[in-house]
Amino acid sequence: MDIVIGKGAEAVITEAVFHGRRAAVKTRVPKGYRHPEIDDRIRTSRIRKEAKVMREARAAGIRTPVIYDIDLREGSITMELLEGPKAKDIIDSSGDPLKVCSSIGSAVAKLHAAGICHGDLTTSNMIICPDGSIGFIDFSLGDTGADVEALGVDMHLLERAFSSAHSSVENGYRTVVESYRADMPDAQAILDRVEVIKGRARYT
Repeated sequence: MDIVIGKGAEAVITEAVFHGRRAAVKTRVPKGYRHPEIDDRIRTSRIRKEAKVMREARAAGIRTPVIYDIDLREGSITMELLEGPKAKDIIDSSGDPLKVCSSIGSAVAKLHAAGICHGDLTTSNMIICPDGSIGFIDFSLGDTGADVEALGVDMHLLERAFSSAHSSVENGYRTVVESYRADMPDAQAILDRVEVIKGRARYT
C-alpha cells in the first residue's frame, strides 16, 4: 500500500515501489472548479514542464530525482525517492551548520548557472544526500531559461526561509551568499535584483 509522504494544494506525493526500487509518486490533484478538459490540459502542461525542468537540471549535473515514469492520464510523475533528511530539519541541529549553508550556496549557484530557477527555493525543498551533496525536490514552480528577475525571486525566497526557519544560525544566509558568489558568474546582478524585489515588497 502506498504511503502519503507529502500533500499540498496542487499535488499528493506517495511512497511506492517501482520495479523493485523505492520511488515517490507525485500526482496532481484534479480541480473540481475547472472544466474537466481544461483541468486535464493544465495538469498535463504542468507535469510536462516540471519533468523538463528536472531533466535539464540533471543534465547540468544538479542532484534531482531520476524520473522513472510519467502518466499523463493519471496526472503523475514517478521518480526516485531521494534518501536523506531535508535541509530544513538538519541545519539547526548540525554540528557544523555553516558547512551545510556553504553547500547550499554552491548547489544553488550551479542550478542558476544552468539558467534554471526553482520557483520555491526553501530548505524544505533541499535534501542532504548520504554523500553530503544537496539534492533539490519539487520543481512544480520551476522554469528553464530563467532571467535575472526569476533568479532574484529564488534568492529572495531563500533569504526569507533563513530569516524565519533558521534565525538561530548566525551568519547562515551570509554563508550561503558567499558560496553563491564564488560559484555563480552573474551573482552580483542577481543579488542586486533581490534588493529591488525587497524594495517593491515594502510598498505593496
